[in-house]
Amino acid sequence: MDFNIKPVETKADKMRFIRSQWNFYKNNPAWVPPIVADRVKLLDTNKNPFYKHSVMQMFLAVSNGEIVGRIAAIINDNHNRTHKDKVGFFGFFECIDNQKVANALFDVAADWLKARGMDTIRGPENPSQNDECGLLMDSFDKPAVILMTYNPEYYIRLIENYGFTKAKDLWAYLLDMNTYLTEKIVRMQELIRERYKITIRDVNFKDKQQFKRDVDTIKKVYNSAWQPNWGFVKMTDEEFDFLASDLKTIAEPSFAFIAESKGQPVGFALGLPDINQCFIHNKGGSMLGALWHLLTKKKKINLIRIIVLGVLPEHQKSGVDGVMYYEFTKRGRELGIAHGEASWILEDNEMMNRALTVTMNGKVYKTYRLYDKEI
Repeated sequence: MDFNIKPVETKADKMRFIRSQWNFYKNNPAWVPPIVADRVKLLDTNKNPFYKHSVMQMFLAVSNGEIVGRIAAIINDNHNRTHKDKVGFFGFFECIDNQKVANALFDVAADWLKARGMDTIRGPENPSQNDECGLLMDSFDKPAVILMTYNPEYYIRLIENYGFTKAKDLWAYLLDMNTYLTEKIVRMQELIRERYKITIRDVNFKDKQQFKRDVDTIKKVYNSAWQPNWGFVKMTDEEFDFLASDLKTIAEPSFAFIAESKGQPVGFALGLPDINQCFIHNKGGSMLGALWHLLTKKKKINLIRIIVLGVLPEHQKSGVDGVMYYEFTKRGRELGIAHGEASWILEDNEMMNRALTVTMNGKVYKTYRLYDKEI
């Protein structure tokens, strides 16, 4: 098959890049189409604050006028300053089942990164670890939940045949809301609340000033709690506000709360209803269609994704995380939510994995992988 690789240079190219995703999933019933307007916003290098410290070049593989693959090469300066390395990233990878096309896409991304001083290529990250990232390694019959990735199984072969090797696995846990609240768990969280004077308060979505103060609190906890984690990069104030503005439109207020000990913030948690259960029916990816499916199907959503649950380092052994899991479960049951997905968790985050398996009786049901290759 003849094909050529071309850089994305114009607005029309960028829209082709976004729209091309439909080429690779049109017959896959597990794929959840993205909302095109959201992808435009994510890739807008002028408005998305991520690109104030990062650069990205997108490429298309074209054969006889048809897009048969795509990739983005990304340099995240904040990552390299934080970790003192020279890692570049690939993201938004899609490809037909053709090793030559895949190799050409990885080559052009690696060459672009190497020419700018990088010595390693890592991915997939779309475009960073604070966004959708990781290659799905199993459970290909299950649609992705909100803000998680999905890909065909053959992508594993395309990536590994190029010479990528595992950097780190990310786990997604499935939790059963109906079996967690045993008498022992209820009593345990009551004791923790009493011992450390733990109170839970909801994030205030209605008052603009209080919401801003709550976001500032969450920002401080987030950047402190995740600091030791592999690959973690603090979000800038602008990035955090950009994300908070997006999440505010889809958040369920019951699943966004701050934990305080003696009146001082020590942790926070955010869960999002799995609106992908609605968006999977939005085949064209339009905003209007997404809103219609959300309005007509939201009551049928039966899963919440626990997207963030963080505790300040000095309070991480107090059990406050158990109190927050209890709150998720209690509130979820009150709203008729049967399941939770806690994702993603680093495979070697012993504290979180122990809490999710021993305390929450969760089971790893999906694995995502980040790959590295020296260039």
